[in-house]
Amino acid sequence: MNIPRTARLTFKLMDEHDAPLLHELDSDPLVMQHLTRGKVSSMQTIQEVFIPRMQAYRNTEKGWGLWQVNITQTNEFIGWVLIRPMDFFTKSPNYNDIEIGWRFKRSSWGKGFASEAARAIADCIAQQPQVHAISATALQDNLASIKVMEKLAMKFIKNYTHIDDEGELPAVLYRKLV
Repeated sequence: MNIPRTARLTFKLMDEHDAPLLHELDSDPLVMQHLTRGKVSSMQTIQEVFIPRMQAYRNTEKGWGLWQVNITQTNEFIGWVLIRPMDFFTKSPNYNDIEIGWRFKRSSWGKGFASEAARAIADCIAQQPQVHAISATALQDNLASIKVMEKLAMKFIKNYTHIDDEGELPAVLYRKLV
């Protein structure tokens, strides 16, 4: 699957060779604030944990994976958009409900890049006949990501508790039927 470029952005499905870009992005504590409570990822974690997880759900035909986002004029890497079935790492993934997520460099925040990229990719994914919904989750205090969800015409579904190694945090689920 290919995602057509937008006025400002181009897209490419990432693979294991993109570990340096993933590490660069995950090295900023502010970028990681709503993901790991600000803990940055080491290159070893990227290579031994993140890349294998990405490869587990990556499917080039269906467009599942991490979509590298670059500024068209400069080809500068600014972040990625995640596409995979909801609940992929559980016993019962939902192949009709596709999860979308994003992570962008701080230098690109506040410029509409996340919304532009997520919309372009979601629009392509939504054209697949087996896709009935596109969903996104965020921590409740991640107002920037929630704003992107709303710009994608996603609707609030529920509050829930996100549980990770550090404890529990309030989170939200948004969804758009397609």
